[in-house]
This record gives sequence, C-alpha cells and structure tokens, in this order.
Amino acid sequence: MSDIEAKDKKDGELRSEEFVINMGPQHPSTHGVLYLELRLDGEIVKDCRPHIGYLHRSCEKIAENRTYIQFMPFTDRLDYLASMNNNLGYALAVEKLLNVQVTERAQYIRTIIAELNRVASHLIGIGTFAQDLGAYATPMFYCFRDREIIVELFDELCGGRLTYNYMRIGGVQTDLPAHADKFIKDFIKYERQKLKEYNELLTYNAIFLARTKKIGILKQETAISYAVTGPMLRASGFKWDLRKDEPYMIYDRFKFDIPVGKTGDSWDRFKVRLDEISESLKIIEQAIGGLPAGNPISKVNRVFKGPPGEVYMRTENPRGELGFYLVSDGGLKPYRNKIRSPSFSNLAVLPEMIRGLNVSDAVCVLGSTDIVMGEIDR
Repeated sequence: MSDIEAKDKKDGELRSEEFVINMGPQHPSTHGVLYLELRLDGEIVKDCRPHIGYLHRSCEKIAENRTYIQFMPFTDRLDYLASMNNNLGYALAVEKLLNVQVTERAQYIRTIIAELNRVASHLIGIGTFAQDLGAYATPMFYCFRDREIIVELFDELCGGRLTYNYMRIGGVQTDLPAHADKFIKDFIKYERQKLKEYNELLTYNAIFLARTKKIGILKQETAISYAVTGPMLRASGFKWDLRKDEPYMIYDRFKFDIPVGKTGDSWDRFKVRLDEISESLKIIEQAIGGLPAGNPISKVNRVFKGPPGEVYMRTENPRGELGFYLVSDGGLKPYRNKIRSPSFSNLAVLPEMIRGLNVSDAVCVLGSTDIVMGEIDR
C-alpha cells in the first residue's frame, strides 16, 4: 500500500474523492444545447446541475413588440418538433381573448393535424432515445421513415417541413387537400402495423429492457411537486391529460384511452409515448371519419386590438402542458405574453432521477425525458 493510500484509509476503508465533469453542451440536433454539470464519486452520480440558456431568444419580449398575428411564427420555434401544437395553443389563447368562434370543420382539421404532429413528435422521441442507448441507426431510421409520411402531408398543407405556421387565429391556413382523407386513412393502417415492429425491435428487447427498467425512477409525488406533465407524469402512474380532464376544442367527442406507467422508470416513459401514438391514431381515425363540410377559416381582421383583460389557455402538447398567459391593455400588441413550457419542469426534475445512478444511466434518463431546449430557452 502506498503512503497516499495509507493516509486515505479510515476505519478499514479507502476514502474516495468526488470530482466534477461537464456533460455537454450537446449539439442542437440531439437534446438541444444543454450542459449538465455532474458531480461524481467514481462512476456514480452524486448530484446534477442542468445549465440552460444557450438558445435564449427572448420570445416573450418579442411578443410585446409584435401584433397578435405576427407572433404566430415564433411559436413554431418553441417546441420545433411539435410546431403545429404550439400554433394551436397560441391560436386558442388569442381566440379566447377575442371570444372568436371557430367553425366545426376548422376544429376537426386542427384536431387531426395536432394529433398527427403528436405522432411525429413521439416518433422522434423514441428514435433518439434508442440512439442514446447505443441502438445506433436502425430504430432512428424506422422512426424517421414513418415521420416522413406525416411531414409530406404538412409540406403540402403549408410548404413547411419543420416549422409550419399553419394554424390561424380563427381557423387554419388552408383546407385539407382533396386526397387527404385516403392519405390519412392509409397512414393509420400502415402505422398500426409498424407499431408491432417497434415492439419487436425495442419494447421487449432484452438489452433495451436491461438499460431502461428501474432506471431513473420518477415517483408520482416528486413529479407532481415539480409540476411535471405529459408522458413523464403519466409514466409515473398519474392519469392526467388535458384532452380528457379539461377538454378543449372537440376532444370530448372522441373515444381514446390515457396510457399510464407503473413505476415511472425510463422504460415506462418510452412505453407511454409508444402507446400514445396508438391512441392518437384512434382520435385521427374518428375525426377524419366525421369531418364536416364548411369553411375552415373564420373571418378575423389582419390587424385588431385585443380587448383589455387577461386569459390563460393550456393545451396537451406531446411533452406536456403548454400554456399561454396573455395580458391585453387594449392595444394592437399584447402587453404580456407568458409561456408555460412543459420541458422546463420536465428538465428541472432530472437531478432527482439520476442521483445514485451510473454516468451511462444518466444518458439514458436524459434521453427518456424527451425535452426540447427551444421552449426552455424561450
């Protein structure tokens, strides 16, 4: 035994020395520009401190200097993997402020598009998660293959493949194309078959199970105390979904289930997202089957003054509850536009989930949160 080891020896055991490593910043195409400061004891994570702000763009301040309609494209840049859902949440908030009534056809189209974007977003979440665990290209390519079908429809709708600016205050930008009915029904049939493929490839894969089961457990009480929402909350066993518990638009007309987990580990978070794809397909199928005729656009002036007052509108986004708090002083622009992003709370609870785990497991837990830094650094 060396002199140093002899000095460190105490009560028959060697003392270890903690050290700090920097994990990140990651590239924007992974989990966004995020930097985790990890305090380690050997390979064990003793504590974690997320550092954010690398993508800060001051969206909320920009909103105070834009008309209500002009701010719509900025919502695309929040959760850029669920741009349609962001457009929808903001449009609903402004419509609530103005007391604008949206046509039946517009509500059905909005629901179909929002759920298609939820499917596309979850596919990205599943594919990147598998890649984080070392599955490399196959699951990611499969997910992008299926997402591409949705993106093709969105591209035809509005000319965009990532940021869309499709929703409008009072409806949507354009009606569905003539072939959309068959296109969407074919996709539903196709994707249901592919979900079986994902189960075979990942869900019950022995290596995948070993890497995710009982890793990064988020207890229900902890999730609630951190205001965690979306699939992360439901994976912890808490059945809460605004589409069911606080229905908006026409969600109360459709039959669908809310998938929940049992232990709140990384596998549960993955499985909830996979099951939610199936439930979204149910909603889309019912909506496209009952799509009414009519005009999907209500007449709203290009420039208008919001009546003095304040409103709050929250919607169920792929990553949780997205909220817009609008304050109007009667002018052309909002006096205040506060955005409640689900990824912020979902990231805040990360240290609670990875303390005591190995560094390799920290990568797994981070991937299972499926955060988007664009809405955190708004």
